[in-house]
Amino acid sequence: MKRIVLLRHGESQWNRENRFTGWTDVDLSDRGRTEATEAGELLRNEGFRFGKAYTSYLKRAVKTLDLVLGALDQDWIEVAKSWRLNEKHYGALQGLNKRETAEKYGEERVYEWRRSYDVAPEPLAANDPRNPRFDLRYKGIPEAELPLTESLSQTVKRTLPYWQCEILPELVRCDALLVVAHGNSLRGIVKHLKGISDDAIAELNLPTAMPYVFEFDEGLNCVGDYFLGDPGKVAAAMAAVAAQGRK
Repeated sequence: MKRIVLLRHGESQWNRENRFTGWTDVDLSDRGRTEATEAGELLRNEGFRFGKAYTSYLKRAVKTLDLVLGALDQDWIEVAKSWRLNEKHYGALQGLNKRETAEKYGEERVYEWRRSYDVAPEPLAANDPRNPRFDLRYKGIPEAELPLTESLSQTVKRTLPYWQCEILPELVRCDALLVVAHGNSLRGIVKHLKGISDDAIAELNLPTAMPYVFEFDEGLNCVGDYFLGDPGKVAAAMAAVAAQGRK
Protein backbone atom coordinates (compact mmCIF):
# COMPACT_ATOMS: atom_id res chain seq x y z
CA MET A 1 0.00 0.00 0.00
CA LYS A 2 1.30 3.43 -0.97
CA ARG A 3 0.24 6.66 0.71
CA ILE A 4 0.19 10.41 0.12
CA VAL A 5 -0.46 12.72 3.07
CA LEU A 6 -2.09 16.06 2.30
CA LEU A 7 -1.55 18.69 4.96
CA ARG A 8 -2.89 22.22 5.05
CA HIS A 9 -0.36 24.59 6.64
CA GLY A 10 -0.65 25.55 10.31
CA GLU A 11 -2.62 28.60 11.38
CA SER A 12 -1.21 31.79 9.82
CA GLN A 13 -1.32 35.30 11.25
CA TRP A 14 -4.15 36.17 8.87
CA ASN A 15 -6.02 32.95 9.65
CA ARG A 16 -5.91 34.12 13.24
CA GLU A 17 -7.23 37.55 12.22
CA ASN A 18 -9.87 35.93 9.94
CA ARG A 19 -8.57 37.65 6.81
CA PHE A 20 -8.59 36.53 3.18
CA THR A 21 -4.97 35.59 2.48
CA GLY A 22 -4.59 34.03 -0.97
CA TRP A 23 -1.13 34.66 -2.41
CA THR A 24 -0.17 37.16 0.32
CA ASP A 25 2.94 35.73 1.97
CA VAL A 26 1.83 35.70 5.59
CA ASP A 27 3.82 33.90 8.29
CA LEU A 28 2.61 31.27 10.75
CA SER A 29 1.19 32.31 14.10
CA ASP A 30 2.56 30.83 17.33
CA ARG A 31 -0.40 28.47 17.32
CA GLY A 32 0.38 27.53 13.71
CA ARG A 33 3.93 26.57 14.60
CA THR A 34 2.63 24.41 17.45
CA GLU A 35 0.07 22.80 15.12
CA ALA A 36 2.76 21.97 12.58
CA THR A 37 5.01 20.37 15.18
CA GLU A 38 2.10 18.35 16.58
CA ALA A 39 1.22 17.16 13.05
CA GLY A 40 4.79 15.96 12.61
CA GLU A 41 4.69 14.16 15.97
CA LEU A 42 1.42 12.48 15.00
CA LEU A 43 2.91 11.29 11.71
CA ARG A 44 6.03 10.05 13.52
CA ASN A 45 3.92 8.11 16.03
CA GLU A 46 2.04 6.52 13.14
CA GLY A 47 5.33 5.38 11.61
CA PHE A 48 5.34 7.48 8.43
CA ARG A 49 8.59 7.55 6.47
CA PHE A 50 8.41 9.86 3.46
CA GLY A 51 10.43 9.53 0.28
CA LYS A 52 9.82 13.10 -0.88
CA ALA A 53 7.83 16.20 0.09
CA TYR A 54 6.13 18.96 -1.87
CA THR A 55 5.06 22.46 -0.93
CA SER A 56 4.16 25.87 -2.37
CA TYR A 57 6.13 29.11 -2.66
CA LEU A 58 4.36 30.64 0.37
CA LYS A 59 6.14 30.73 3.72
CA ARG A 60 3.21 29.50 5.82
CA ALA A 61 3.35 26.20 3.92
CA VAL A 62 7.16 26.07 3.65
CA LYS A 63 7.63 26.67 7.39
CA THR A 64 4.92 24.15 8.24
CA LEU A 65 6.78 21.55 6.17
CA ASP A 66 10.06 22.41 7.89
CA LEU A 67 8.50 21.93 11.34
CA VAL A 68 6.80 18.68 10.33
CA LEU A 69 10.01 17.21 8.93
CA GLY A 70 11.88 18.35 12.03
CA ALA A 71 9.43 16.54 14.31
CA LEU A 72 9.76 13.47 12.08
CA ASP A 73 13.57 13.69 12.07
CA GLN A 74 13.33 13.55 8.27
CA ASP A 75 14.76 16.99 7.47
CA TRP A 76 17.07 15.37 4.94
CA ILE A 77 14.45 14.19 2.42
CA GLU A 78 14.08 15.82 -0.99
CA VAL A 79 11.67 18.77 -1.12
CA ALA A 80 10.12 20.22 -4.28
CA LYS A 81 8.44 23.64 -4.31
CA SER A 82 5.95 24.85 -6.90
CA TRP A 83 3.81 27.94 -7.32
CA ARG A 84 1.15 25.59 -8.67
CA LEU A 85 0.49 24.47 -5.07
CA ASN A 86 -0.13 28.06 -3.92
CA GLU A 87 -3.44 28.99 -2.34
CA LYS A 88 -6.32 30.16 -4.50
CA HIS A 89 -5.79 33.82 -5.40
CA TYR A 90 -8.45 35.91 -3.66
CA GLY A 91 -7.93 38.99 -5.81
CA ALA A 92 -9.12 42.27 -4.31
CA LEU A 93 -10.39 40.45 -1.20
CA GLN A 94 -6.86 39.74 0.02
CA GLY A 95 -6.30 41.34 3.40
CA LEU A 96 -9.98 41.95 4.14
CA ASN A 97 -11.61 40.57 7.27
CA LYS A 98 -14.05 37.78 6.37
CA ARG A 99 -16.65 38.68 8.99
CA GLU A 100 -16.63 42.37 8.04
CA THR A 101 -16.84 41.42 4.35
CA ALA A 102 -19.89 39.24 5.13
CA GLU A 103 -21.53 42.16 6.92
CA LYS A 104 -20.95 44.36 3.86
CA TYR A 105 -21.80 41.96 1.02
CA GLY A 106 -23.84 39.27 2.79
CA GLU A 107 -22.93 35.78 3.92
CA GLU A 108 -24.21 34.17 0.72
CA ARG A 109 -21.90 36.22 -1.48
CA VAL A 110 -18.88 35.59 0.75
CA TYR A 111 -19.74 31.87 0.79
CA GLU A 112 -19.64 31.88 -3.02
CA TRP A 113 -16.24 33.60 -3.05
CA ARG A 114 -14.83 31.20 -0.45
CA ARG A 115 -16.34 27.85 -1.32
CA SER A 116 -18.07 27.73 -4.72
CA TYR A 117 -16.41 26.08 -7.69
CA ASP A 118 -16.84 28.71 -10.40
CA VAL A 119 -17.15 32.14 -8.73
CA ALA A 120 -14.00 34.27 -8.44
CA PRO A 121 -13.63 37.50 -6.42
CA GLU A 122 -12.94 40.83 -8.12
CA PRO A 123 -9.42 40.78 -9.62
CA LEU A 124 -6.50 42.95 -8.65
CA ALA A 125 -5.74 45.84 -10.98
CA ALA A 126 -2.83 45.18 -13.35
CA ASN A 127 -0.77 47.88 -11.60
CA ASP A 128 -1.65 46.76 -8.08
CA PRO A 129 1.61 46.16 -6.14
CA ARG A 130 0.14 42.82 -5.02
CA ASN A 131 0.14 41.61 -8.64
CA PRO A 132 2.35 38.47 -8.67
CA ARG A 133 4.27 39.77 -11.69
CA PHE A 134 6.01 42.25 -9.35
CA ASP A 135 7.20 39.43 -7.04
CA LEU A 136 10.68 38.02 -7.73
CA ARG A 137 9.69 34.47 -6.81
CA TYR A 138 7.44 34.34 -9.91
CA LYS A 139 9.98 35.92 -12.27
CA GLY A 140 10.38 32.84 -14.46
CA ILE A 141 6.64 32.22 -14.89
CA PRO A 142 4.84 33.63 -17.97
CA GLU A 143 2.76 36.62 -16.92
CA ALA A 144 -0.32 35.15 -18.63
CA GLU A 145 -0.22 32.25 -16.17
CA LEU A 146 -0.10 34.43 -13.05
CA PRO A 147 -3.59 35.07 -11.63
CA LEU A 148 -5.11 38.34 -10.48
CA THR A 149 -8.00 36.38 -8.97
CA GLU A 150 -9.18 32.77 -9.10
CA SER A 151 -12.19 30.57 -8.64
CA LEU A 152 -11.63 27.06 -7.31
CA SER A 153 -12.02 25.72 -10.86
CA GLN A 154 -9.14 27.96 -12.00
CA THR A 155 -7.06 26.85 -9.02
CA VAL A 156 -7.67 23.22 -9.99
CA LYS A 157 -6.65 23.99 -13.58
CA ARG A 158 -3.15 25.05 -12.46
CA THR A 159 -2.76 22.56 -9.59
CA LEU A 160 -3.98 19.30 -11.11
CA PRO A 161 -1.34 19.01 -13.89
CA TYR A 162 1.39 19.26 -11.24
CA TRP A 163 -0.35 16.57 -9.21
CA GLN A 164 -0.77 14.26 -12.20
CA CYS A 165 2.61 14.81 -13.83
CA GLU A 166 4.95 15.37 -10.87
CA ILE A 167 3.51 14.15 -7.55
CA LEU A 168 1.47 11.03 -8.26
CA PRO A 169 4.06 9.37 -10.55
CA GLU A 170 6.63 9.67 -7.75
CA LEU A 171 4.70 6.94 -5.89
CA VAL A 172 6.25 4.47 -8.30
CA ARG A 173 9.57 5.16 -6.56
CA CYS A 174 8.37 5.99 -3.03
CA ASP A 175 5.98 4.34 -0.59
CA ALA A 176 4.87 7.62 0.99
CA LEU A 177 4.83 11.28 -0.06
CA LEU A 178 3.97 14.44 1.87
CA VAL A 179 2.23 17.45 0.31
CA VAL A 180 2.00 20.58 2.47
CA ALA A 181 -0.06 23.28 0.80
CA HIS A 182 -3.24 25.31 1.26
CA GLY A 183 -6.95 24.94 1.84
CA ASN A 184 -8.05 25.46 -1.75
CA SER A 185 -5.16 23.93 -3.69
CA LEU A 186 -5.69 20.81 -1.56
CA ARG A 187 -9.48 20.97 -1.93
CA GLY A 188 -8.96 20.77 -5.69
CA ILE A 189 -6.79 17.66 -5.33
CA VAL A 190 -9.31 16.04 -2.96
CA LYS A 191 -12.13 16.85 -5.39
CA HIS A 192 -10.25 15.00 -8.11
CA LEU A 193 -9.31 12.00 -5.97
CA LYS A 194 -12.77 11.47 -4.49
CA GLY A 195 -14.82 12.45 -7.53
CA ILE A 196 -16.65 15.20 -5.64
CA SER A 197 -19.16 17.16 -7.74
CA ASP A 198 -18.80 20.87 -8.47
CA ASP A 199 -21.70 21.62 -6.12
CA ALA A 200 -20.69 19.28 -3.29
CA ILE A 201 -17.12 20.60 -3.09
CA ALA A 202 -18.50 23.74 -1.43
CA GLU A 203 -19.11 21.70 1.72
CA LEU A 204 -15.52 20.48 2.05
CA ASN A 205 -13.55 22.48 4.61
CA LEU A 206 -9.99 21.42 5.37
CA PRO A 207 -8.67 22.25 8.86
CA THR A 208 -5.15 23.50 9.46
CA ALA A 209 -2.35 21.02 10.15
CA MET A 210 -4.44 17.85 10.33
CA PRO A 211 -2.90 15.07 8.20
CA TYR A 212 -5.25 13.72 5.52
CA VAL A 213 -4.05 10.32 4.30
CA PHE A 214 -4.84 8.88 0.87
CA GLU A 215 -4.01 5.26 0.10
CA PHE A 216 -3.14 3.93 -3.36
CA ASP A 217 -2.70 0.46 -4.83
CA GLU A 218 0.27 -0.51 -7.00
CA GLY A 219 -1.56 0.82 -10.06
CA LEU A 220 -1.72 4.25 -8.36
CA ASN A 221 -5.50 4.02 -7.98
CA CYS A 222 -6.89 5.73 -4.87
CA VAL A 223 -8.43 3.07 -2.62
CA GLY A 224 -9.08 4.90 0.66
CA ASP A 225 -8.72 8.09 2.66
CA TYR A 226 -8.87 9.19 6.30
CA PHE A 227 -7.74 11.92 8.69
CA LEU A 228 -5.21 11.05 11.37
CA GLY A 229 -6.16 12.02 14.89
CA ASP A 230 -9.31 12.27 16.97
CA PRO A 231 -12.44 12.37 14.72
CA GLY A 232 -14.22 14.78 17.06
CA LYS A 233 -11.32 17.22 16.94
CA VAL A 234 -11.19 17.00 13.14
CA ALA A 235 -14.96 17.64 12.84
CA ALA A 236 -14.78 20.62 15.20
CA ALA A 237 -11.88 22.12 13.25
CA MET A 238 -13.77 21.70 9.96
CA ALA A 239 -16.81 23.44 11.46
CA ALA A 240 -14.61 26.33 12.61
CA VAL A 241 -13.28 26.79 9.05
CA ALA A 242 -16.84 26.76 7.68
CA ALA A 243 -17.87 29.49 10.14
CA GLN A 244 -15.15 31.96 9.14
CA GLY A 245 -17.28 33.74 6.54
CA ARG A 246 -20.27 34.42 8.76
CA LYS A 247 -21.32 37.78 10.13
